Amino acid sequence: MGWFRDFVFKLLKIQPAPERRIMIKEPLSFRGNVLKNQIWYRGDPQELSQFFKQAGAGDTDTNRFWAAVPHGKVRKIHSGIVAIVIDRYKDIITADFDGVDFGESEDSHPIADTWEEIAKDCDFAGLMGDAIAGALSSADGAFKISIDAESKYPIVAFYEADSVEFVTKGRKVTAVKFYTPYKVDTKEYRLEEEYGIGYVRYRLFSEDGKQVDMSEVEEIASLKDTTFNGDFMMAVPLVILRSGKWKGRGKALFDSKTDALDALDEVISQWLDAVRMGRVKRYIPEDMVPRDPNTGQLIEANAFDNDFIAVGSMKLEGAQDKIDVSQPQISYEAYVNSYSSFMDLVLQGIMSPATLGIDLKKTDNAEAQREKEKVTLHVRGKIVEALSKALPQLIERIMMVNDLISGPAAGEYEVSVKFGEYASPDFDSTVETVVKAKQGGVMSIEQSVEELYGDTWTREEKDAEVARLKAEQGIVEMDEPAVNLDAEEGDDGNSSDQEKSLEDEPGAGKGAPEAGK
Repeated sequence: MGWFRDFVFKLLKIQPAPERRIMIKEPLSFRGNVLKNQIWYRGDPQELSQFFKQAGAGDTDTNRFWAAVPHGKVRKIHSGIVAIVIDRYKDIITADFDGVDFGESEDSHPIADTWEEIAKDCDFAGLMGDAIAGALSSADGAFKISIDAESKYPIVAFYEADSVEFVTKGRKVTAVKFYTPYKVDTKEYRLEEEYGIGYVRYRLFSEDGKQVDMSEVEEIASLKDTTFNGDFMMAVPLVILRSGKWKGRGKALFDSKTDALDALDEVISQWLDAVRMGRVKRYIPEDMVPRDPNTGQLIEANAFDNDFIAVGSMKLEGAQDKIDVSQPQISYEAYVNSYSSFMDLVLQGIMSPATLGIDLKKTDNAEAQREKEKVTLHVRGKIVEALSKALPQLIERIMMVNDLISGPAAGEYEVSVKFGEYASPDFDSTVETVVKAKQGGVMSIEQSVEELYGDTWTREEKDAEVARLKAEQGIVEMDEPAVNLDAEEGDDGNSSDQEKSLEDEPGAGKGAPEAGK
């Protein structure tokens, strides 16, 4: 049988597949993708229609709802969910911002006072909100700190991803380039500002990409390259979500939801079209159609107030012209189910519908709604994590630039920011949880007071409350008894030494009451 097995093995021969080059063409560049995300956030149906009709390259793009060109009149509607979600995250995080800490003592805080003046001058709360919305809607961005002779404090601005380019070495950003367009008569220019470690450089480019002299634009003719004392950049990048397509850049919140958003808008538009087409129809003979009293021409039907269909007059013997009325049936449940399904698909992994006040299931109780909030908490945590790294650097560098305005050198600062809790339980739920933990013996009085009142009470108020609770519960704090470490080794425990020590004490042995006292 061995010869048969060798014969079969010789017949079976597997040839490995050759390596083939597969070429995939990206439909949009990074800046084109940023523009798409920004248009979704702007939410203008006219802009959406124009963009997708011009940007469509393959069958996938041209078959989208926003890229389709119907023969008849179709009203295209955008849900606006992108702007709603991003603005909601902006409001949540800016409301939870608890302030800046410079590590100063409670008695003296000159640095914090200076920062309050700077924050008021640059509207730091509004700047942070614009940065959150800009980074989530476009992809990423960067803060730019500049000096103006007319301003007492540094000027801070946020640039979105389409106006920013990062110069990296490995994973470290070594410089940030900011781009600003200018127009002089019919010519267009682009200003490039490179903010690096210890320097700022300016370049001006024309429409064809050639570098030109700064004097071409009178508004920026006085800008010159400069250096400053300090080992830092006057710019801070902000990347919230990392992109897997473009390394080193960010990712917009709805970057991977284009098809779901397009389908949701199609469902909404078809729903409205069905409602409009489902109105009562009147079939009127042509002889009975209303006419213009001035010209005698037939009045064209209107889809809103006088919707009718003109039909030919009956010419048969005995036939009578009459107006027929009919109304089609609209399957509202199918449209509602489709809307709920696609809305759920759009919000998956981004925000809980409960955060927006949307109840897609109609059967969820309060506990189920709170469980759905975990998606919002996760995304909020990612945003807060990115801000907790970028904002301390931004505030530190703003203070350093402020030092350079008034002096030759920049100081050193230790900055930390704090964000509050989101979707925290109400006071009744907190009391119930703390009481159970206290009765179970797994929480002390001090920790229970801390959990109940948190940052709403000062340390003095918490200490006073702890003392009152211990007094009411009969808990008395006593000093720890001292231990005699000078006792001789080998002491047999006889009471002779103890009796001798008692005799030496004044008043010892002079009566029980005095000794007891």
